[in-house]
Amino acid sequence: MPENTPRPPQHHPWETGWTDTSRAPGTRRLWLAGGLALATVVGCATSIAVMDRGADRTAQATDAPSPSDPVNDPGLISFGSPSPTDAPSPSGGKNGKGGKADEDDKDGEDDAGGDAPQTAGTPTPDSSAGAEPSTSPVPHPSSAAQPKPTVAWRSVRSTNFPYRYWQVDGGLVKLAQANSASERRNATFKLVKGLADGACYSFATADGSYLRHRAFVLRSERDDGSALFEKDATFCPRATSVSGAVRLESVNFPGRFLRHQHFRLRLDPFRADAGYRADSTFRLVDGVA
Repeated sequence: MPENTPRPPQHHPWETGWTDTSRAPGTRRLWLAGGLALATVVGCATSIAVMDRGADRTAQATDAPSPSDPVNDPGLISFGSPSPTDAPSPSGGKNGKGGKADEDDKDGEDDAGGDAPQTAGTPTPDSSAGAEPSTSPVPHPSSAAQPKPTVAWRSVRSTNFPYRYWQVDGGLVKLAQANSASERRNATFKLVKGLADGACYSFATADGSYLRHRAFVLRSERDDGSALFEKDATFCPRATSVSGAVRLESVNFPGRFLRHQHFRLRLDPFRADAGYRADSTFRLVDGVA
């Protein structure tokens, strides 16, 4: 009788050499490989979906307006704040103490022969007839059309005597050189808004007095608080043909200007001659004190 040989276990083919011929070789490996590939595809798809969702949330968070961001509602109109305008300060010339300034002032004296005061509301002198303007008070021009001075220390220099300045001497104002410390101090004034007209000038001294005309003579006196004093101490700058120079007109005697005569300052009616023009033209320069 043939011997019965037991069938070797199928789960150890490498030990016995037995093979199962009922299935194709490598089927189990293919199934394992296919399952692994499917798991990989599903994992990648899940990762991509999660990443896309996170990117969408980030984009939404970025696009959403912050509570602090300004929101412009339709129909609202915004208006910008107007920019402040600075009032021009009075122009000053050079503090001439050299030969070049002397030459410039000599040229300016020649130029001063052809100009007349340009004032709104006051008659313009007829240079051909040589007639004096009327001295009757008239309404003064609006302050908006005039330069508004700021508080500053200034000296007033003559254009035809460029080494001489307004200087208080014995209560009167003269035209003199300012060499010593006391002379320079007496030739330096605080330029302020006019007491009677803010568009014009008033000149205060270091001791608190003001330059005012009385009996048409310029002098230094204490403010007595009267309206007359305020008008007598207010002078309005008028342009001239001399660059950087002005002519100072009385606020209560339109047509009369400050001029030096024999080196004394006084208030005289305008005259259409070269000498008057030169004597009544001054430069407001930095204080010499």
